[in-house]
Amino acid sequence: MRSTVKPSAPTNQTGSSPNWEELTQKAPEPTQLDNIKAQLDLVLLALEALAQIGSDAMLKVAAELNLEPMVADRVALWRLRQSNPLRKGQGGRKKLDVEEARSLVLIGCNLAKQHQALIRRAVALLEQMAEQNREPHTVALLGDYIDRFSNTYADRMEDAENLSAQELTNLALKLLIDLLFYSSPGGHRRLWLALLDRAKN
Repeated sequence: MRSTVKPSAPTNQTGSSPNWEELTQKAPEPTQLDNIKAQLDLVLLALEALAQIGSDAMLKVAAELNLEPMVADRVALWRLRQSNPLRKGQGGRKKLDVEEARSLVLIGCNLAKQHQALIRRAVALLEQMAEQNREPHTVALLGDYIDRFSNTYADRMEDAENLSAQELTNLALKLLIDLLFYSSPGGHRRLWLALLDRAKN
């Protein structure tokens, strides 16, 4: 499906365009979409685990960004995230199209921006633990995040039983660092390009 820039490009809270055009310059091949679906769902899962947000916060941002045609309600959001091929269960799974993927990118980056102070604090603690040669989970903020991420991943993902606790911790911490970049100006573009790049592998 070839994407075009629509006149009704979503807007952020101040009414300005979130550079939707930048997300339409490079479109993924159909074969790349499965990988993109998995990566996007993991980014949202990391945000859920760190900031303890749920579908209500995501739907509120969708409304603020004028993305309700793509993400109208809890069921629509669940079906979009359930398109992740790593998820357990087949019920309700749909094919995620490019515009829906871009909508999730904008929602994720907007939420990351809202929680940027928390993300920065968590990353600073992670750096501090590395300097002191201490395990991240010995600090409450990081320990709680890792636990929530690992438990949620185990509940939702098919391959969880094949991953060790350390592998899940490493994935959680990698996503935490990624969130710092996605919370910055132009984060939506960074995330989209990262998704395209990772989908090649």
